[in-house]
Amino acid sequence: MEKHIYATESGTVSYWTAGARNPGACTLVFLPGLTADHTLFDAQVAHFSHTHLCIAWDAPAHGESRPYPLDFSLDDCALILHGILAKENVSRPVLVGQSLGGYVAQAYVDLFPGEVAGFASIDSAPLKRSYYPKWEIAALRHTKGMYLSIPWRLLRRWGSFGTAATPHGRAQMRVMMERYGRREYCELAAHGYLMLSDAIDACRPYAIDCPALLLCGEYDRAGDVRSFNKKWSKVEGIPLVWVPRAGHNSNVDDPEFVNNQIEQFLHSIDGENV
Repeated sequence: MEKHIYATESGTVSYWTAGARNPGACTLVFLPGLTADHTLFDAQVAHFSHTHLCIAWDAPAHGESRPYPLDFSLDDCALILHGILAKENVSRPVLVGQSLGGYVAQAYVDLFPGEVAGFASIDSAPLKRSYYPKWEIAALRHTKGMYLSIPWRLLRRWGSFGTAATPHGRAQMRVMMERYGRREYCELAAHGYLMLSDAIDACRPYAIDCPALLLCGEYDRAGDVRSFNKKWSKVEGIPLVWVPRAGHNSNVDDPEFVNNQIEQFLHSIDGENV
């Protein structure tokens, strides 16, 4: 993968490209979850870069997009992503977002209607206010103290076991976590939940105006993600596929299955009409 830098007023954001543009083939944009970095999608980039241009980023304050002040919102992330795609002359991308990356994708679709060819959500949840009780949004705003109260050794264990169901998935998450210091990790995680609560409380439509696919690990134990996906699929008629024997990072736990589902999804997008 080739590394690139995108400059913002607050700092620089790192992203990587692999593969080449092919006529009639979409560009795949991979958006990792909270505290994760672009390596979360290594298996997807390796698979799809043979046939598609692939872009994966480290979101602001994540991975190699540091240092970066924790003053950004989900909309800010979407705006930065839009700038990156404009820089790379990418139009009509397919956004593949895991967890927080799925929220960034929804903010992007909301801010730039008609510009996205497809959205694949991996272990994420909807941003619409109607899905959330008031107490849950309030709880999202007060996670910093909870994180800081947990010993780092225990937090790393919980973080790796809570997001993955396989030894490989847990090991990869632990490596990503250990790239942060304890306080940096806790503050970043808390900021992620805060900007999520702000986005939900904005009560925007967050209408998905493109073909979409929901993928969720059958053993996903991250909050109420499984329940949210069931409701999301039922209410909005979006296909939901359970990833067998996978946790919250299901694209790492079972990359072959997830890659196959994304491939089928791409073929369903009107012949990859981009």
